[in-house]
Amino acid sequence: MEADLSGFNIDAPRWDQSTFLGRVKHFFNITDPRTILVPERELDWAKAMVEKGRVGAVPPGTPVEQLLYAKKLYDSAFHPDTGEKMNVIGRMSFQVPGGMIITGFMLQFYRTMPAVIFWQWVNQSFNALVNYTNRNAASPTSLRQMAVSYITATTTAVATAVSMNMMTKRAPPLVGRWVPFAAVAAANCVNIPMMRQQELIQGICVKDRNHNEMGHSRRAAAIGITQVVISRIAMAAPGMILLPVVMERLEKLRFMKRIRVLHAPLQVLLSGCFLIFMVPVACGLFPQKCELPVSYLEPELRDSIKAKCEEPVPYVYFNKGL
Repeated sequence: MEADLSGFNIDAPRWDQSTFLGRVKHFFNITDPRTILVPERELDWAKAMVEKGRVGAVPPGTPVEQLLYAKKLYDSAFHPDTGEKMNVIGRMSFQVPGGMIITGFMLQFYRTMPAVIFWQWVNQSFNALVNYTNRNAASPTSLRQMAVSYITATTTAVATAVSMNMMTKRAPPLVGRWVPFAAVAAANCVNIPMMRQQELIQGICVKDRNHNEMGHSRRAAAIGITQVVISRIAMAAPGMILLPVVMERLEKLRFMKRIRVLHAPLQVLLSGCFLIFMVPVACGLFPQKCELPVSYLEPELRDSIKAKCEEPVPYVYFNKGL
């Protein structure tokens, strides 16, 4: 159908972002793993269409479906703060293919120390790139800070996995299978805050409902980063907690004992099944555009907002990142 574009806002989400279901639908759309296969020229076309839509320069007769598809590609591949194209591996749409491979192998190769160290290192390298790619880009991070964050998170994950592996040697086999999740959860609590430490030091940019910049808030940064940590742990939890139980049962079956070579591919596939649903669900736990009462901000920022605004500003808004 042809679009009446007079009142069309291309930046308005298709689903209500104030509800959990609306956010899940939104993230199902933009974390679609098929978008990573879209050619660069098509992504550039999508960005051009979105930019035309913002200034009301969309060619007459452009179908609504075409604009919505362009916005889907734009949201999946371009950073919401800078508009720059994100690296493929760091995009949330790469979480399913990238995460399923790493998670599957972490859960399969948990018995030997070299395998534990290697796959925890691979996972934290992947997480560091994802965290950097999806940060709030208004707060620049230096190369030194990135290196310190990466080394700290990787060390935390490896140390947690190795120490827990040693402690659970005499525990039931299932307990040992849960060690990778404990290491991933612990590392997320370090990796994300460290990779985004500049936001905690200098504050995150907060705006009013008309997108006017009001200042930078460290409290807003702490809230946003905490929500991202919770979301990432929730994203991994079902697969890394339930899949070991499933595999523990399956590996006792006679036919599974004969096809041991397929155990790792099976874990990868099942990990992907969990992540297809959990990536959008976890991203949708909290709104990406956070609302924060001005009364909760730092006193100096609160006073600054009152001084510069003639009318009261009850709330400020900021991008928490993913």
